[in-house]
Order: sequence, then C-alpha cells, then structure tokens
Amino acid sequence: ADDDYFIIDCPGQIELYSHMPVMKNIVAALQRWGFMTCAVFVLDSQFIADSGKFLSGCLACLSAMVQLEIAHVNVLTKMDLIRKKRSFMERFYQPDPENLVADLNESSNPSMYRLNQAMGELLEDYSLVGFLPLNIYDPESLNFVLSHIDQAVQYGEDLEPRDPEEPEAPETDAGGWVNED
Repeated sequence: ADDDYFIIDCPGQIELYSHMPVMKNIVAALQRWGFMTCAVFVLDSQFIADSGKFLSGCLACLSAMVQLEIAHVNVLTKMDLIRKKRSFMERFYQPDPENLVADLNESSNPSMYRLNQAMGELLEDYSLVGFLPLNIYDPESLNFVLSHIDQAVQYGEDLEPRDPEEPEAPETDAGGWVNED
C-alpha cells in the first residue's frame, strides 16, 4: 500500500553502508521505483558509558550518512535501561565533539590526543550527527521517533487536505420543530 514502510535491517553489518556501495545501490534502486527513502541509524545507548565507544558510534553514523546521501534519522536505543538524569542524557542527543574529546583524553594515553582531536574535528566539520532517544516502553518516545522518520520521508505531504465534516442537521417537521424520535 502507499503508506507502508519497507524496512531493511542490517544489524552489525556496518560495512554494507559505510565503505561499500551495497546499500547505496539498493537505495538508488528504491528511489528509481518511487520509494521515499530514509536511513535510520540505531546506536545502543550503552555506548554512552564509554566516550571512546560513543565517539566511534558517532563516526560510524557520520560515515553512513555521508555514504548513503539520503535523509537520515539517528536513534539512541534502549533508553529504558539508562538510569541517569535527563540533563546528563541530553548531552548525547546533540553531541559536542569538544566535550567528547576532553572526556576521551581523560582516559587515553597522551600519544592518542592528536588522533582524538582529529576525530572530534571531523564530527565538528560535518556537524550532522545528533540522536533521538528511544524507549520502547514509552509510546511518546516511539511516536517522537516515528514523526521524525515521517518528516524525513515527507509522509503525507502529497495528501489533499480534507474539509472538516459538518454535523448532520437534525430532522425538522413542516413547522421547523426538531423531531426527537
């Protein structure tokens, strides 16, 4: 049907969309057939426990975004497992590369500082990576992510607006009185 989603799941197969043209070719074919396409990059929220892992996840996300060249929604999943304050979590939704590098440098060998800085600058140069939180047990969270995907694929943009339905007028008799039967 016209409003169905077609999902291609590639768990753990990052090479299919980061440095090989497999997914890019599939996306191009789908677009030729008239499908609106959107990539949804899913990163496990447990990556935030380690700044190196989170930076790596951000770079993998950026690689997929640049390689696929389509609308992209990045999702930080399993938020129901995170027991941190909201203010702490919000810093991961729009990650600041400078803070990520500073956190990473605290636990890195000083010989790695230049590499850490280069990775942070790469994220900063593109300034594309941000995440939506997803808690599968929270309907609002699911709707929030779905609405971003709908917006990315322009779902409903081609629908004609409908006039609001007017209520039916009550039946009246010849004298204009409303029949209460």
